[in-house]
Amino acid sequence: MPELTERQLHILKAIIEDYIETAEPVGSETLDKKYNLGVSPATIRNEMVKLTHLGYLKQPHTSAGRTPTSGALKLYVDKLMKLKELSVAEEVTVRQKIWDYRTEMDKMLREATKALARQSKTMSLAATEDGDIYTSGMGNILEMPEFYDIDITRHLLDTLDEYGYWWNIFSHLYDNPDPLAILLGEEFGGQVLKECGGVFVRFSSDTHRGAIGVVGSSRLDYSHIIPLVRYMGELISDMAKNW
Repeated sequence: MPELTERQLHILKAIIEDYIETAEPVGSETLDKKYNLGVSPATIRNEMVKLTHLGYLKQPHTSAGRTPTSGALKLYVDKLMKLKELSVAEEVTVRQKIWDYRTEMDKMLREATKALARQSKTMSLAATEDGDIYTSGMGNILEMPEFYDIDITRHLLDTLDEYGYWWNIFSHLYDNPDPLAILLGEEFGGQVLKECGGVFVRFSSDTHRGAIGVVGSSRLDYSHIIPLVRYMGELISDMAKNW
């Protein structure tokens, strides 16, 4: 996608963070009042128009505000976002939930998905190459405004019965040096989950391969979820030595 000026990046970052927080299209007046952007409302409006033409923003037909595209969210995750550090309490909580099951893969992955759903406040999913799939936190996605649309929710829940769909996605994680991957929109492999976002991490042992992560709306709290999922992946990979 086209390169952006520092001012455009600054404005785009503010739009994305406001959208992640509110789930509402963001207007120039909101940006001017809530964020110290150092430019006039007219300049903000002009830059938002440019960002729309460049493919970073889109305008819902019922709103004067704009929302980020999947390309904008990808840029945010890759270059603009500042990751939050997990607190010691969060690390201890996650570790305690799965430690007692560290020698039994099936039970550990069931508990791991539950812990991840609880800490991320979204839906967690894991799968192994042996054909097993685990989910938890489906009720969490119903609290996200995007999933008030029954078609989007039905499409997502329908995929939970399709092991092959998820393993096709997860198996590609083993092609990359970084065990963690962020998926947005069409990166899920089509239009079905175009409103969704996900963060997944691979794990492996001498006898098993798999992946675990979360999936929800495209405006996930990536700054918190990415370190959470990465930590879970490190825990599971370490405990997988006992399988």
